[in-house]
Amino acid sequence: MGTEYRIALAGNPNTGKSTLFNALTGLRQHTGNWAGKTVSLAQGTVQFNDKTFQLIDLPGTYSLFSNSKDEEVARNYIVFEKPDVTLVVLDATSLERNLNLALQVLEMTKNVVIAINLIDVAEQQGIQINERLLTNRLGVPVIKISARNKKGFPMLLDTLDRIVTGAIECNPVKMAYSEEIEEQIKKIEPKVREIIGDQLSSRWVSLRLLDGDETLLNEINQRLSGRQVEYEYSTHIC
Repeated sequence: MGTEYRIALAGNPNTGKSTLFNALTGLRQHTGNWAGKTVSLAQGTVQFNDKTFQLIDLPGTYSLFSNSKDEEVARNYIVFEKPDVTLVVLDATSLERNLNLALQVLEMTKNVVIAINLIDVAEQQGIQINERLLTNRLGVPVIKISARNKKGFPMLLDTLDRIVTGAIECNPVKMAYSEEIEEQIKKIEPKVREIIGDQLSSRWVSLRLLDGDETLLNEINQRLSGRQVEYEYSTHIC
């Protein structure tokens, strides 16, 4: 039996994320409780080469800002459970809107693959997508697929394979914010890094703290080996 790797599926509702999950895993699915919590996530496996990819179908969300329980579950899985790869599924017919979630994921974790689904529908509508340009701009592999027709699956699985073996190194683009926000990040990021080390992205945590994300702060408090994490900041971002 080969090595097993965890692949988290993230995406907006109605992007075909669950269709992709079902097509890849077939009957090799089950629902399990995640990390001892009452939250249940669909899980399934797909074999490729000598590896087993365990796919975790995260709740469909429009963002990962803790505005709902689904967003919190999806965010916490990506950040704290550290899947080997996060596969973000986008709708080719609504790419601009869907990219918002993809950019949020790129700030949270390094190993990301973006699957642009419904490419057959987009092409029927005259929409052309340059996945090579997107790969260069985003710093992670971008693959065009049709989950319904299983188009693009060999390339998608091969890309996952090459990421987990280190043949492909992801270098997600760094989002740039206004000068004022970047200055505030510079002030608090060193303090954040002292506390969390390399367990999480200190830049991403700093951004969430500037947003006043108390649910994330509570989650960090609970998870960092019982250590009480306290941040004091009185910065106002206009």
